[in-house]
Amino acid sequence: MSMVYPHISTSADLLKSTVRLDELFPFLVEQGTQAAAIVNTKLYGILPFWEACSRAGIHGVVGLSVFIEYEEQSYPVVLYAKTNEGYSNLLKISSALATRDKSAIPEQWLRAYKNGLICVIPNKREWTAADSAPIFHYIKTVFGADSFGSVERPGGESSSEEAEFLTFCSEVSVPVIATQESRYVKEQDAFAFEVASAIGQGLKLNDPQRERPAHTKAYVPAAGELREWFSDRPEWLAEAARMLHSCKVTISMNRQLLPVFPLKNSIDKAAFIAELCEKGLAERIPDYSKAYKDRLDYELSVIGKMGYIDYFLIVSDFMKFARDNGILTGPGRGSSASSLVAFSLRITDVDPLEHGLLFERFLNPERVTLPDIDIDFADYRRHEVVEYVARKYGEARTAQIITFGTLSAKAVARDTARVFGFEPEELEAISKLIPNRIGTTLKSALKESPRLNDWIIEKEERKTWFKTAIKLEGLPRHASTHAAGVILSPSPLVDHVPIEKGNEGIFITQWPMQELEAIGLLKMDFLGLRNLTILEQIRRLVQLDRRENIDYRKILLTDQDTFSSLAAGDTTGVFQLESDGMRRALKEIQPTAFEDIVAVNALFRPGPMEFIPLYAKRKHKQEKVTYAHPVLEPILKETHGVIVYQEQIMQIAAAMAGFSYGEADLLRRAVSKKKREILDEERLHFVRGALAKGFPEAAATEVYNLIVRFADYGFPKSHAVAYSVISYQLAYMKTHYAVYFYAALLSTNAGNAEKTQQLLHEIKEKKIPVLPPSVQKSHSTFSVEGGQIRMGLSSVKGVPATAVKALLAERKEAPFTSLFNIAERISAIHFTRKAFEPLIKAGALDGLDLDRGVLLASLDSAVKHAELVKPDEEPGLFDDMGSSFMKPKYAQASPIPESLKLEFEKEVLGFYLSTHPIEREKKTREKAYADLNSLKNRRDKEPVTVLAMVEDVKRIRTKKGDAMAFVSMQDETGLASLTLFPAEYAKYSSLLEPHAVLEVQGNIENRNQKIAIICKSILS
Repeated sequence: MSMVYPHISTSADLLKSTVRLDELFPFLVEQGTQAAAIVNTKLYGILPFWEACSRAGIHGVVGLSVFIEYEEQSYPVVLYAKTNEGYSNLLKISSALATRDKSAIPEQWLRAYKNGLICVIPNKREWTAADSAPIFHYIKTVFGADSFGSVERPGGESSSEEAEFLTFCSEVSVPVIATQESRYVKEQDAFAFEVASAIGQGLKLNDPQRERPAHTKAYVPAAGELREWFSDRPEWLAEAARMLHSCKVTISMNRQLLPVFPLKNSIDKAAFIAELCEKGLAERIPDYSKAYKDRLDYELSVIGKMGYIDYFLIVSDFMKFARDNGILTGPGRGSSASSLVAFSLRITDVDPLEHGLLFERFLNPERVTLPDIDIDFADYRRHEVVEYVARKYGEARTAQIITFGTLSAKAVARDTARVFGFEPEELEAISKLIPNRIGTTLKSALKESPRLNDWIIEKEERKTWFKTAIKLEGLPRHASTHAAGVILSPSPLVDHVPIEKGNEGIFITQWPMQELEAIGLLKMDFLGLRNLTILEQIRRLVQLDRRENIDYRKILLTDQDTFSSLAAGDTTGVFQLESDGMRRALKEIQPTAFEDIVAVNALFRPGPMEFIPLYAKRKHKQEKVTYAHPVLEPILKETHGVIVYQEQIMQIAAAMAGFSYGEADLLRRAVSKKKREILDEERLHFVRGALAKGFPEAAATEVYNLIVRFADYGFPKSHAVAYSVISYQLAYMKTHYAVYFYAALLSTNAGNAEKTQQLLHEIKEKKIPVLPPSVQKSHSTFSVEGGQIRMGLSSVKGVPATAVKALLAERKEAPFTSLFNIAERISAIHFTRKAFEPLIKAGALDGLDLDRGVLLASLDSAVKHAELVKPDEEPGLFDDMGSSFMKPKYAQASPIPESLKLEFEKEVLGFYLSTHPIEREKKTREKAYADLNSLKNRRDKEPVTVLAMVEDVKRIRTKKGDAMAFVSMQDETGLASLTLFPAEYAKYSSLLEPHAVLEVQGNIENRNQKIAIICKSILS
């Protein structure tokens, strides 16, 4: 008798199973399994299961666990796809339930989607709780001979309802199959499964509300066990095998389900796109040369042969929508920037011929793959483009892509601990003991942390907790939407993939990206890029203040002032060039041309970074440029003899070995895999080609070795060029429009006090004034006012957005004349102490020419005035009386001292705006101190003296029980960490109070890019 498993729930069914495929299939093979069915509550995980069955030589079956509606009651069933039509109907059923928030299938849906499906009734309580004969008859009527009953005997135990269930099955002549609902692989996994289920429910194990498993035997039984459980009914096992083997479904893979651009049938698409390209290229490059015409014709022929014309037209269409609606798009991303067709259609802004970019790096006619055009949009407007695509091509054909978050080491440890009912301090200990580092596992955390081991063995419960967490680590935990991916289908998506409800009215797929690509659906990445938002805000600020329209595409890439700024490392806020390491690289290279920015962007990665000094020395003629062979010179001249780009590897193979660019791209891909047999094979290919072109074998071997060495280092030049354009544009705006640049940057960093403080320090150094927020002059975000930066009202903590909106709307009518005038104009709904106390503390009402102390003292009177005169936004009794009506008087109050004013600013803005207390103190002391933001450039163990204010003190005890502390400090330039070991802590602990100003002498500790000061002495 063949062994079959009719009901395996996998871990893809979020926290409803712990069955992992890599553990399941070796076991199934060992049992001699002939057929197995995946049965989840959504169609999650179908393809990986299907492919695993195929590899193991097991007949795979697709099932779905659902509820059906009958006379306002819900009954559980399992639907199996018997035919391809049935599989298609399963996709539709799962999609319909998930998109319409239905928990059970209505009768009309069941009848509409029944074809090709087998319906199995399980022996669960719902089917025997009352007189179930009518519902059994209903199933039999709908599904006929494809109706079955199923009996479970977990652990060999028959349920008390089995006899009654069998009677109902007999009455309607429904055959019975033996089954086992498997939710974990081994019997000992029952507890881990229960914990996973509790995590999914968000309840503790001891919570009486928690839904508990019916039994603890829901494992995958061995063949012998299952036969033993049903030894009295072997015919049920045989029926299960017959039923599963009758399911013959084909899931088509590796098709091309490319979307279609809507054009009349009479229009020749190849001629249509050619005309668009020629027109677009002529607009971008009037009088273009024959080289451009040849390249365009070549690319169009490849795109046409590969069947991608519709794809390019679709991308061109939504890019036009973005341009027409003022949505800033990136100059290109990835290898698509190497396409002249993309440039001509205004999909990209990079001229590939000018920058020596190779089309085959994007679309290789010798290796057919789906094209991948990724587009960047200003992040806050990305959704508009996605919505446009959904409207144009049909909501049923457009979806965003699901992605599954897994239980990482720290997440599973905390989730499991929460379910166990651990105390808050234990949860905190777990957070500290398990690092957040990518790649950390619970086992690796235990190996590298004796403290974690000691903590676990303190209590027996913690040992159980840790063992359980290890079993659950890596399981899918929740579903979310992929940040960028969008799928377009040539027909309704439910013909190919199950979908569910998504955000903003756009569906999401039930399958992640790799599975969608496997069945041939085309993914496009619509990426939101914050730096484009910054560029858009700069442009808007310039337009508002100077009535000047900036077209970033017209900025020449040759501005020497911009290169000088980059060479000085002035790159705060400049895309990709901000890090300390990148600043050092720029100072070393001293860029004088756009190509230098491209090269540094490509080189600044682990591995290639080692060539930055060589590039710099050769650029500055401090070292002679040498080439392995003269044929390399024209290819490597721009990078001073250093192989930086993948395209250079391809050009070398073409020039020396006679490879076509398509072959050269295959060589590049193959060599980067570093497999011995591939390396030897390609070496022969390369040397043979070089010999045929008349090169000596020794030279060919030397150049091939060079290619092998640099295959991992090579970066796609197309991507480096495209992203360097954004870097350059931001650097250009910072150099020539600094006030607008900083205003935009401050707006996008609102809420990040540390970054804001860093920016304000730099702005101050550049002698750009920053004005406080003002109810009379501020916009919602930062703005520019007469060459100065004005803070926005939204920068003030605690002020509701509705109050800001009301202030700005009312101010358009006329300026505010007093605190009471504001109160009576914006209504008591918005004029509250909660909204206006922070505004007064921030100085936003200083324009009323009253001390902040008077305004704070008068605030309650003003609130009462608003409640009386304008309690809401409806027209009021006193509206026509105007400002003459019974104005309260300002209260008397002493002026607020300067020190308190500064504390108020820090409280409501997150930083000191007027003057930092440390800045004033430094002037008083007249001594030289190191700025905290300069410490990152100091050597390890270097002595340093700083003057800073205590932000936070964390006192701990060492293993020996001695007290020590970690202190967070700030000055006007930034933050730093101070460590006091026990000896120093004993001397200075009394000085460690919040807001205390301390002069600290110590040594720098510079480890793994983490900087701290090790305290030696403190003066208060």
